[in-house]
Amino acid sequence: MDATNDPKLRSFIPVAAESHFPIQNLPYGVFAPTPTEPPRCGVRIGDFVLDLAVIQETGLLVSASLPEGVFAAPCLNYYMACAPDARRLARLLISGLLREDEPTLRDDAVLRGRALLPVESVTMQLPAEIGDYTDFYSSREHATNVGTMFRGKENALMPNWLHLPVGYHGRASSVVLDGTDVRRPRGQMLPPDATEPVYGPCRLMDFELEMGFFVAGQENRLGEPIGIGRTDDHIFGLVLVNDWSARDIQRWEYQPLGPFNAKNFATSISPWVVTLEALEPFRCAPPKQDPPPLSYLRSNRNSTYDIQLEVALQTEMMTTPQTICRSNFKYLYWTIQQQLAHHTVTGCNVRPGDMMASGTISGADKSSYGSMLELSWRGTEPLQLDDGSERKFLQDGDTVIMTGWCQGDGYRVGFGSVNGTLLAATP
Repeated sequence: MDATNDPKLRSFIPVAAESHFPIQNLPYGVFAPTPTEPPRCGVRIGDFVLDLAVIQETGLLVSASLPEGVFAAPCLNYYMACAPDARRLARLLISGLLREDEPTLRDDAVLRGRALLPVESVTMQLPAEIGDYTDFYSSREHATNVGTMFRGKENALMPNWLHLPVGYHGRASSVVLDGTDVRRPRGQMLPPDATEPVYGPCRLMDFELEMGFFVAGQENRLGEPIGIGRTDDHIFGLVLVNDWSARDIQRWEYQPLGPFNAKNFATSISPWVVTLEALEPFRCAPPKQDPPPLSYLRSNRNSTYDIQLEVALQTEMMTTPQTICRSNFKYLYWTIQQQLAHHTVTGCNVRPGDMMASGTISGADKSSYGSMLELSWRGTEPLQLDDGSERKFLQDGDTVIMTGWCQGDGYRVGFGSVNGTLLAATP
């Protein structure tokens, strides 16, 4: 454990024990200080944002040897491209400036006023310019549930599933930030018992509880894979992901090439990127993989993280959200290291800021199922809600709220939340 993970660390900024953003976290994000100022990079500490452009400008990060103005950029891509050692040193320096016993920032009222901004006064932006987006299908429980629904229990998992992390290429242009409303998509569907498709608004709208990671480090050359032993240096950090899904559009279109319009209309992510360094104390063993994966997917460092996840639903009639799912990132069968190694094994080049999502994260019991498709078991077991209504799938006006955190000794390392409200289809 490095110095930034010490559970005894305290900041001069008061942080409640249940806050997701203590000094042990320091997640990165992009924000605009005011509507007229350009976005720049910062870290979250309690209820404040530390403006890293100001901190770098004053020379307080010079020993990290970062490119000049890297935090004044409107995205984290340039910082993500820096060498791992430089990023680790920058994190150590930032943590040091925020310690309760360090006077440099604490006692300089002018600098503190410029660099520490109340989070409610800023406008968050997407953390990166996402060049490419890949979505995996890495939960064995989710894949088994979906396969059972459509192919029967005996054929639930396809023959390749236990040998490789299945994935598809998503749409980077429609990745949106927490708080963005999502419009119910229109598309082509085959209604039950029909022989000809129809066009209209999706009738089976769903969420998918996922997490995603951003690629870091220099782009690997085309034709040169990233070996699984080097993947940690190429993973910047994680965010919460809601992979909105139009199930009826998906059911009609997915054969033979997989998801397309059912997934391309919106993917919501949380604004704060939690680094692997912050997650290190919560590293744990992944599920046992049987049969053993091929050699390029095996590593002694292959691991996952104990991240508690929750999904809440709020209808237009509710005054408070209702928790409908509790799951955990550690349930995933395929790890993020294996996902990146498999993605690049062909020599596919990945760039800083590329995003990869985990696929729906479901556990063994029904309360941990990470989608409405599973919670209502394809609509045959409607979910009973506190306002007296029921849900087979999402209705217009529903708000989906996802959150996640790691529980430490007296502190949490969390991701905040990713929220989205479903609006009616465009007329």
